[in-house]
Amino acid sequence: MVALLEKRRLRDFDWMLALLAISIVGFGTWQIYNAQPTESYWQKQLIGLAISLVAMLAVSFTDYRKLVDYAPAFYAFGLLLLIIVLIPGIGMRINGQQCWIKLPGIGQFQPSEFVKIPTVLMLARYFGRLRGHVLAWKEMAVGGLILAVPIALILLEPDAGQAITYLPLLAVVLFLSSIRMWIVIAALVLSTVAVPAAYVIGVQTGKIKNYQQQRINVILDPENADKRGFGYHTWQSILTVGKGGLTGAGGTSTEFSQSRLKFLPEPHTDFIFAVTAETTGFVGSILLLAAYAVLLLKLIMGARRAPDRTGMLVIMAIVGGLGFQIFINVGMALGLLPVIGVPLPLMSAGVSSVLATFIAIGFAISVQLRRFVN
Repeated sequence: MVALLEKRRLRDFDWMLALLAISIVGFGTWQIYNAQPTESYWQKQLIGLAISLVAMLAVSFTDYRKLVDYAPAFYAFGLLLLIIVLIPGIGMRINGQQCWIKLPGIGQFQPSEFVKIPTVLMLARYFGRLRGHVLAWKEMAVGGLILAVPIALILLEPDAGQAITYLPLLAVVLFLSSIRMWIVIAALVLSTVAVPAAYVIGVQTGKIKNYQQQRINVILDPENADKRGFGYHTWQSILTVGKGGLTGAGGTSTEFSQSRLKFLPEPHTDFIFAVTAETTGFVGSILLLAAYAVLLLKLIMGARRAPDRTGMLVIMAIVGGLGFQIFINVGMALGLLPVIGVPLPLMSAGVSSVLATFIAIGFAISVQLRRFVN
């Protein structure tokens, strides 16, 4: 009986989803090498992929319902990590942000990447048990509190870019949890008015710093932006994308003038999409976006086959988080959005990001494997 069950699990395992994620990481590793061939980032990415595969398989073959039951413990542990990283001497400060913990023999570990997972589990656990009625204000407030605590700690690092990526987790869960439609419409209208107003107030009160204003202004008024100042990142990214043309700039170090010659800042992380556009052109960029679209579609199909509401919410929150990060990172690279330091899932260099994404995919596969279990 056990052997039959294991055989069925191997048969039902979503190999296409796993292979698609592995392929994107492999493609990203190539682009990391193109961007920084003299550094060891691409080698660390391959090591991270190996670790991530083990973690994904471990989560996949574990009953997600048992993991959801332990969501409060995971969530508390995640918050503890976010507090520890703020302690001087433990958290590493890089470029003015204290977001990493250095682990001997492993390297830099970014807790904020992993805390998304227990946050998703907590939201799915709470809202998965609410069914048969429209959400009340108290229930929405509880969801907001679950999200607000990790976001507040991340803003203390400070890492506004990472904090923003948490917002879609709650938005997706609320949308799928019988929220009143007038609240959704009101929130969209309010956001349209509140965001510009908040920007103006932030500038006048000094809450929005000068470099943040400049990065926003380069999007609003690119012709008058300081291309050698805070608009440098955006303009170099736009030039890098444009240099790729239809099929890419070629394969020599002199042709990769923007990335390899270090005109483009952070080419292996924040602007890996720009490097992809430079090396593979419009065709390669479209194929990458198509791969992401298929990945998200596979996850959505898995959510539709989920055996319960909680499993569906887990997968769809993951879809919302990944889709939002892809949108923000690509928008940054194309000069359509301000630079806020959001990595491109599975492509940007960073073991923490790759590992967290594969664990999330493992949860999605775990839900699908138990779609026939009552």
